Amino acid sequence: MSAQGRVLTIGGSDSSGGAGVQADIKTITLLGGYAASAITAVTVQDTHRIHAIHPIPPDLIVAQARAVLDDIGADAIKTGMLGGKAVVEAIADLLADMAVPIVIDPVMAATTGAALLDDDAVEALRGRLIPLAALLTPNAPEAERLTGLIVTTTDDLRRAGEALLGMGARAVLMKGGHVPGDSVTDVLMTPSGETLLTSARIATRHSHGTGCTLASACAVGLAQGLDLPAAVERAHAFVARAIREAPGLGGGHGPIDHGWPLRG
Repeated sequence: MSAQGRVLTIGGSDSSGGAGVQADIKTITLLGGYAASAITAVTVQDTHRIHAIHPIPPDLIVAQARAVLDDIGADAIKTGMLGGKAVVEAIADLLADMAVPIVIDPVMAATTGAALLDDDAVEALRGRLIPLAALLTPNAPEAERLTGLIVTTTDDLRRAGEALLGMGARAVLMKGGHVPGDSVTDVLMTPSGETLLTSARIATRHSHGTGCTLASACAVGLAQGLDLPAAVERAHAFVARAIREAPGLGGGHGPIDHGWPLRG
């Protein structure tokens, strides 16, 4: 294991810089790790919406990842936007025998609502990728789509989390941002118990990239040798501060501030 923490992130490119691989690279770097990437799609997006998506062929995605793994290596791997069944299956084949922690962010829709994962891909995600996850990081709508359960409360998050553990994930971080209330509670669940992470809800439209950022922050923590609760707690605090210090860019769903550690 590299003391710095090498993380390979596999996901889409966000031209606005707030989410996707750009958010991952910023997060990993600001938390002291080394970021490498395999791009699954090029998106044309701003803070208002995704204007276009150009998928990268699965064999080229895998070739990017193999080039990194064979030369630089990785201490953890994070997946984000995958898009289609063929990509999910190709990534599952690639990661099947990896001995490092894999953090899977089951990205299904953009902050603006654009669909990013089709139904066939969701089924492949359930059967092929979830069993490889050292940590799965769904929000409430993603948990609903993966499990078929209604998720509107923290107890619903727990029930969906149990179902996802039953699908083979070794741990799940059930994100509570979509659950109504004055505070946001994420639930970290493993077969041996749960940890609650609660913070005050911040009323803002500048939250683009929070899911990508949280998952990549967890991944770099694991890559650096932190145990799972410590990695998740640090990631949760990093994202909360980044939301509070969002720079207010754009006229829509603006980005959070990944660079806040540079300013103290």
